[in-house]
Amino acid sequence: MPLNIKHLAAMSRRAKVALQVVIDGVLISFSFFAAMIFRVESTNFISRVEIWETLFFALIVSLCALFLGGVYRAMVRFITGKILFSVGKAALIAAVALYLGGLLFGAGIPRSVPFIFAVFVFLSVGGLRFLARTLFRTPSQTNRRPVIIYGAGEAGLQLVNTLFHGRDYAPVALVDDDPNLQHLGVGGLKVYPPSQIPRLVTAMRAQIVLLAIPTLERSRRREIVASLENLQVEIKTIPALSEIITGKAKLSELRSVSPEDLLGRDPVPPVPELLGENITGRVVLVTGAGGSIGSELCRQILSQKPTALVLFEASEFALYSIEAELLAMADYLQVSTRVYPILGTILSSRRLEDAISAFGVNTIYHAAAYKHVPLIEDNVVEGIRNNVFGTLTVVKSAKKLGVEKLIMISTDKAVRPTNVMGASKRLAELICQAHSLEPSSTVISMVRFGNVLGSSGSVIPRFREQIESGGPVTVTHKDITRYFMTIPEASQLVIQAGAMGQGGDVFVLDMGEPVKILDVAMGMIKLHGLTPYLIEQPEDVFPEKGDIPVCVTGLRKGEKLYEELLIGDDPKPTQHPRIMTASEVFLSKEELMPLLDRLDKACENVDLQEILNILHELPLAYTPVEATVGYWGEKTKILGQRESSGEESACA
Repeated sequence: MPLNIKHLAAMSRRAKVALQVVIDGVLISFSFFAAMIFRVESTNFISRVEIWETLFFALIVSLCALFLGGVYRAMVRFITGKILFSVGKAALIAAVALYLGGLLFGAGIPRSVPFIFAVFVFLSVGGLRFLARTLFRTPSQTNRRPVIIYGAGEAGLQLVNTLFHGRDYAPVALVDDDPNLQHLGVGGLKVYPPSQIPRLVTAMRAQIVLLAIPTLERSRRREIVASLENLQVEIKTIPALSEIITGKAKLSELRSVSPEDLLGRDPVPPVPELLGENITGRVVLVTGAGGSIGSELCRQILSQKPTALVLFEASEFALYSIEAELLAMADYLQVSTRVYPILGTILSSRRLEDAISAFGVNTIYHAAAYKHVPLIEDNVVEGIRNNVFGTLTVVKSAKKLGVEKLIMISTDKAVRPTNVMGASKRLAELICQAHSLEPSSTVISMVRFGNVLGSSGSVIPRFREQIESGGPVTVTHKDITRYFMTIPEASQLVIQAGAMGQGGDVFVLDMGEPVKILDVAMGMIKLHGLTPYLIEQPEDVFPEKGDIPVCVTGLRKGEKLYEELLIGDDPKPTQHPRIMTASEVFLSKEELMPLLDRLDKACENVDLQEILNILHELPLAYTPVEATVGYWGEKTKILGQRESSGEESACA
């Protein structure tokens, strides 16, 4: 920015207004003389006193009109086309004042002069402001990154005004799909068609493309990002319209486009009656309330205005965090829901029953579970205790105290599981199914779905950390695929599915098409404006091939190449297009309980081989991979040696 512009920018607000008034006075005076010379083609009128009296009168009225019109309240660097309305009104008032002044002082001004005067005032006063705005907005290319803004609507214009005054980004062009906007000027920038982006990136050395369309559908966002992936530019976006409306984010809060924006589908509008069926005006308890799914369930539940929301969580920090967030959310939404944080584990029937009876719980969403596959493979006993016997405790407590609805959150890993985590969740489903067969006032149902974007342990946060640290990004297999869904959509569907439960239902969410994890990793790297390349070993680095290496490390313990959502092949539709119900193998309570008793004793004795035997006996279709079975054999032997030597055994 030139030195004189810097000095102007550093002036006080009062000094800037005074300078504007002086300059406008000069411009208005010149406009009058120019109008007179243009009309009478002579300068002889300058010597007449009444001409100067008329000019002074018109000048005072004009400046007052500009002041009252708010022209001096607007910051020059932020002005838009709206300022021209105020300047235009002031110019018309100035013309009227000139005409009346001429009559008052007998100046003999020709009748056409006020009209010419008004045009000159409008052009000079208005034009100077836009010229000044351009000077103030001249980006310093050495310090600011050139950006192309995709979207020339209201949001794009606001963003242009905001970025022009920031220190990080310099807008250099606008792009829009609307042919009516293309080739026009918006906010001082020309609007181009999307096909011109590659040329603009090269010509203007743009480093970032910024998506400034808050209402953009996810499918269209995917198309735009796919067209930009190979340009080696970073892609950023403004928050979604829903976040802006609810106050969660501001329009100016830029963030990188993430896989969460692209992998999820455009959500189907929820059925309001289903969302509020088990919640509105009721007392709701959520187990695992501080987890990824549990916390989002709490947010969705709170928006449906329950009488009270009970947060049941074993982690002190997670409970503290979600309680603080929900209290702030309740205040923002102005809902009277009472929020009760309960610190406890689902393995404690006493603690759980106290919470249910103390608050008169009507509905329970059971989201508490250990879910990380490799960790559960290394900690079988605790995984079984929490996922299986924790669920048994929740079911028994709910039935004992007459809870109306119990909805358990399950996983696609429960279908033909190859790991202990999946087997434990399928066994939890069997527990719910067995208890739902008995006459009871508690309606029990299960909702099964796949991976949710951004959850703890998800590949997305891990990939993001690896990219930011310079790589390598690690993928377990070139062909591994997963279903993905956003946490808000999954939580809304869980609530709606639970409302349709009749007892023993296994609801399956439509997760869309599975996605290759390798494609996700490559896409994330490209979203950062970087080039990915494959390597065979993590220590291999070849800067000449690209920016971020991607290494295929091999499947982890218990990991499957692909996940399934159905055991059988006969899903039935429900009243919601993305929720199906499945009819699957189940056991009666009489058949299941003896096996659970044996499993409980095996966990007490840390008898891993017996645990595996029981999992095979149950109708879980549990088929562990070869490496996992061998691992447990070695582990059992080690534990046996410890016990025989008198050492304290640890849970494996």
